[in-house]
Amino acid sequence: MTRYLLRQLSLLLVTLFLLTVLSFSLGYWFPGDALVNLSGIQTLDSALYQQVASSRGFDSNILVQYFRYLGHLLQGDWGVSLQDGTPVWNEVKARFPATMELAVLASILALLLGIPMGIISALNLGRWPDRFLMGLSLSAYSIPVFWLAQLFILVFAVNLQWFPIAGQINPLYNIEPVTGSIVLDLARADHPAKSAALLDVLRHLLLPLLVLAVMPATLLARLTRAAMHDVLRRNYIKSARAKGLTASQVIFKHAVPNTMQSVTRDLGVIFSFLITNTMITEVIFSWPGLGSWLIRSIYERDYPVMQAGLLTLAALILLVNVLLNLLHAWRYPQIRQELYANA
Repeated sequence: MTRYLLRQLSLLLVTLFLLTVLSFSLGYWFPGDALVNLSGIQTLDSALYQQVASSRGFDSNILVQYFRYLGHLLQGDWGVSLQDGTPVWNEVKARFPATMELAVLASILALLLGIPMGIISALNLGRWPDRFLMGLSLSAYSIPVFWLAQLFILVFAVNLQWFPIAGQINPLYNIEPVTGSIVLDLARADHPAKSAALLDVLRHLLLPLLVLAVMPATLLARLTRAAMHDVLRRNYIKSARAKGLTASQVIFKHAVPNTMQSVTRDLGVIFSFLITNTMITEVIFSWPGLGSWLIRSIYERDYPVMQAGLLTLAALILLVNVLLNLLHAWRYPQIRQELYANA
């Protein structure tokens, strides 16, 4: 496991290095002055501009500029927004928990929905539960996220008025945003109507969570069905049945754990899709996360914000994939044995 861990950490460091190189290069690829694109400091303030140019190595070669850029990243100096002059790093810290709140809760909901659907389909292969669930998953997967979000808003928020259209909580509750996650902020707040505020938070969360969970849930359902179908044909399943084990023992002690080996391997890709959909969902539901901030910066051509948003989300996806690979290798040692079989 140590060898595999070092391999994954090396891969993580190399990929993060390439991400920083790409982020640094965007300052030169975007239109305009590279220093302005990287720092957000406008050329109108000549004294400050010259100071920033010197601190970022723009009076030297490009290699020095990159290492200065890397140093500023590690120090939390990610420049300022071209639109409002706010420090980019402060915005990242404030918005990242809101994005993670949606992504984590949607991931949990997708796991709770998708895996049981796949297991039920595999156990009823070719029969009506399988046809119904797989038809439902295919239909749900075919619906674009932006259209599904608008449909949910129209039906459940506008017509039925069960849920609010946008935001994290009714502003009248006046919950101070400290962490960026409305659930955590509400938990730490000393509010006289905390129960009512929590109910309002859940009403704001439900629609975006459902929209986000649909795509990964359908993918998980189809992946679980295929993996479960393959496992149920294995000889050790036939042996378990021959030993007199009950159907539930065969399924939950033998079939499901081995099915999860294949499903766990693909969770990183599903999480990548989910983060992409999170950005769209945040815009539609006015959720104050990284995704809506990044997409707004694209329209406004706010280059420091664009670089910070892309770097943060790409690093998040990379880190989650590495952690899932480590979990997969730790839970299933044969993965490591196959990898180093010829070593």
